[in-house]
Amino acid sequence: MTPPHLDEHTILIDAAPEAVWAALGDALDRTFSGTVAENYARLVGCPDHAASGPRPLSEGSTIAGFRVTATAPPAELVLEGRHRFSTYALIFRVDRVGPNRSRLRAESRAAFPGVAGRLYRALVVGTGGHVFGVRRLLSGVARAAAR
Repeated sequence: MTPPHLDEHTILIDAAPEAVWAALGDALDRTFSGTVAENYARLVGCPDHAASGPRPLSEGSTIAGFRVTATAPPAELVLEGRHRFSTYALIFRVDRVGPNRSRLRAESRAAFPGVAGRLYRALVVGTGGHVFGVRRLLSGVARAAAR
């Protein structure tokens, strides 16, 4: 079951979809690797708490907190995850909008069941932390792809 829609963020990038796709994979690996991300994923009870599987990211690959459940390079990447407080998905779509120009969209979906889930949502979404993190990720992808 797909969790309910939470939000979507978009950025225009002066690069072809293939460059955006490569930069997205690199950014996700950098962002969700290392001891901080892996320890956090373990702390909240994510079954996928470390990077594994083939690179570039493809179906079955994992990063801390997420499993790749679908890919259609260079157009769509679907990450799904769960832990004690939430079930969620992060869906990236890359659209060609002109010669050497792309739009990268990040759609977030999440369910936060129970009292603990509502508290977790208040901490992560209510404080603006989720929006900050997604926008920062998209900006980093844009900078890397445009190089």
